[in-house]
Amino acid sequence: MTGNAVLLPDLAATEAFAARMARALQAPLAIGLVGDLGAGKTALARALIQTLAPGTRVKSPTYTLVESYALPGLQLHHLDLYRLRHPDELADLGLAELTGPDAVLLIEWPGRGGDRLPALDVVATLQREAAEARTLDLVAATPAGQAFCERLRIGQGHQSVGDETCGPVQKVTLVNGFD
Repeated sequence: MTGNAVLLPDLAATEAFAARMARALQAPLAIGLVGDLGAGKTALARALIQTLAPGTRVKSPTYTLVESYALPGLQLHHLDLYRLRHPDELADLGLAELTGPDAVLLIEWPGRGGDRLPALDVVATLQREAAEARTLDLVAATPAGQAFCERLRIGQGHQSVGDETCGPVQKVTLVNGFD
């Protein structure tokens, strides 16, 4: 962790922070959602998407691998790469067609995509602390990620999450799950 972790004591806190993230999105952007099984990656993504598209049924992409949402001003693609057998399978998913100037990618298990994924702008690492509590550590990996973090910080209002919402821009290396 970078020291910029946000404590999310329950699902309601996770949903509230996801709503803040949703309001800070600006395409193009790629966010990697990292964490063990049950860490809350899908819950965070679902809450973020439902903030942008209230009433939308948000399905987990566990079996489809990709769920896409056409939203005002952006195309949001939620990917879950847990079931990917090899990074080359991303070509079969049409990943190249999912990227573009109006695309936001939320990518669960990004390490499994290897070098076939576009560069992540933000890495969001979730860690289970207790039955309901999670910590969320955000690290900006590109200037676009840092701009996202700045928008998060500006929108934080009275909620205190430390002086910085995201860690500083840094090169992020993910270990793929095939080693």
